[in-house]
Amino acid sequence: MKLLGFTITLFLMIISPLYINAQDSTKTDEEDWAWEWEWDDVNDWISWSQKKPTISLNYGLSNISRDDVEESFANNDLIELKLGYTTRKESRYADFIEKFNYNYAFLNYNSTSLAGGTEDTSEIETKNWQFGLGWSDGYGYKIGSEGAIIPYYSSTLSFTEVDFQNDSLNVNDEDIMNRYYGTFRFGSSSEFGIRGQITDLLIVEAGYETGAVFEGWLFWKWAGSAVIEVAANGVLDVFIKEVFKSSPAAGPIVFLVLKGALGYGLYELRKGEMNWPFPSAPPIAFDNVKFGVTFTF
Repeated sequence: MKLLGFTITLFLMIISPLYINAQDSTKTDEEDWAWEWEWDDVNDWISWSQKKPTISLNYGLSNISRDDVEESFANNDLIELKLGYTTRKESRYADFIEKFNYNYAFLNYNSTSLAGGTEDTSEIETKNWQFGLGWSDGYGYKIGSEGAIIPYYSSTLSFTEVDFQNDSLNVNDEDIMNRYYGTFRFGSSSEFGIRGQITDLLIVEAGYETGAVFEGWLFWKWAGSAVIEVAANGVLDVFIKEVFKSSPAAGPIVFLVLKGALGYGLYELRKGEMNWPFPSAPPIAFDNVKFGVTFTF
C-alpha cells in the first residue's frame, strides 16, 4: 500500500509541471484551450541528461511547532544540499521573460545546536534529518545576456527523522515524541521566494518554506487532500496563463503571489489536521526562512 501511495504521489507531482510546460510550448490559442500535451514536453522533463546539472547550498532559520504539544520548541537553524537539473528557456509570452524549471533531490539537517542551543530548559530541543525530492518552477525577468530576477515556487515530498533531545518531557509531549522516535516520517512542503541569476553559473536566492511531518501516513485521506491541492494549483495555472497572455510583465509577480498564497493557506489549514479537510492528527510543522547560492554547470 505504501509503495502504491508513493507511486501515485510521484504521478500527481509530475503531472503538474508537465501540464504547465505543455501550455508554455503550444503554438496557438486553440491549442491552448485544448490543453494538449506534446510528447516533446514529456521527454524534456524525463531526459535529465539534457538539462544543466545544478547544486544548491542553503542556510536557514527554522521554527517548529505542533498544535497539541504543550511545551514550545526551541528555534533551530538548518543547512541544506540540493542536487538536480535546471532548464532555462524563453517564454512564448514575451522575449524578456524566461521559464525556469529545477528538479532536484535534497538532504538537510535542522538542529537546535546549529542555532547555538537554548537557555530555556523548558523548550524542546531537536535535531532532524530530512531527505526527499523537489520540483521548482519560476518565470524570470531577463537582465542582459545572462542575468535574471526569478520569482519561484517549489513543492517537495520528504521523509524526516525528528529527534527530541529533551529528557524531561511531560507525559503528553513524551507520548507524541514516541510516535516519531527512531523512524523517518513522510511529509511535504512548499516554498516561494526570489532567485537572482548573477551569471550563467551563479544564482543567489532567498525563500520562505512551510512544511509538515506526519506522525503516520493515512494514504487515502492524504490522497484526497493532495487531489484538492493539485486541483487548486490547476485552476491557478489556467488563471496565471491568462495573466501572462494579456500582461506578460505582471505574470511572474502574479505567479509568485498566487502560488505562495495557496501554499501558505494550505499549510495553515493542515497545521490543525495533517490531511485537511479530512479528520486527522496535527503534524509537526516547520517554518523556514532560507538563503542560499545555486550553481548551474
